[in-house]
Amino acid sequence: MDVTIKDVEHIAKLAKLNFSDEEKEKFTAQFNEILSFMQKLDELDTSKVEPLSHVIELENVMREDVVKPSLPTGDALKNAPSKTDKFFKVPKVIER
Repeated sequence: MDVTIKDVEHIAKLAKLNFSDEEKEKFTAQFNEILSFMQKLDELDTSKVEPLSHVIELENVMREDVVKPSLPTGDALKNAPSKTDKFFKVPKVIER
């Protein structure tokens, strides 16, 4: 299946893009080149290859949840621009 200039114009319209005639011709050639690469892949024998959802195996990279002592309140508030004895002071953002 070859991509035509009409196809490029249709794709451009869907994407709400405007291209010059020169650009349309360039994209037509590039799309056809991409499709020729895809057709090369069709020549491969994949009958013994299991379908994949991902190319590489995925594994959870999360660390274990380990309980550790928390930062003391005084240290956490040390550089706060506005604070009370125990809390950060922030501007009110919710009105009643």
